[in-house]
Amino acid sequence: MIDIITLRVPGEPQGKLRPKWSPVGTYTPKKTINYETYIKQLFATKYPSFQPLEGELTLELGIYQTIPKSFSKKKKDLMERRIVRPTKRPDIDNVIKSVFDALEGLAYKNDSQFIEVAASKFFDLEPRLNIRITKG
Repeated sequence: MIDIITLRVPGEPQGKLRPKWSPVGTYTPKKTINYETYIKQLFATKYPSFQPLEGELTLELGIYQTIPKSFSKKKKDLMERRIVRPTKRPDIDNVIKSVFDALEGLAYKNDSQFIEVAASKFFDLEPRLNIRITKG
């Protein structure tokens, strides 16, 4: 049985957007649905016929955002060396929520199983999301 799940999600990390209102009720924005579906597809490809984990879980999340092209070489260098870190959107909590919602029922039964979460934001030349879920 697998005790550690790792998943790399290429592309610019996205947070869960707030529900939208319409005359017929609320709905989840298409951008959120697409991103969560993308994460689900990557998981299903890497872990076919996976049985959801049970018990206490821990999430480690690395959020790597694109280094803006308009910044000076000096500032880009500081970003690559992890001295300057992102303070822009997406918010860490919204990225965590996207991951929780995307993998619920696939990687684990319910996001209430998580007893610890660690998330960090960095700039990088290769935008991505690194997900690591461990038992205990």
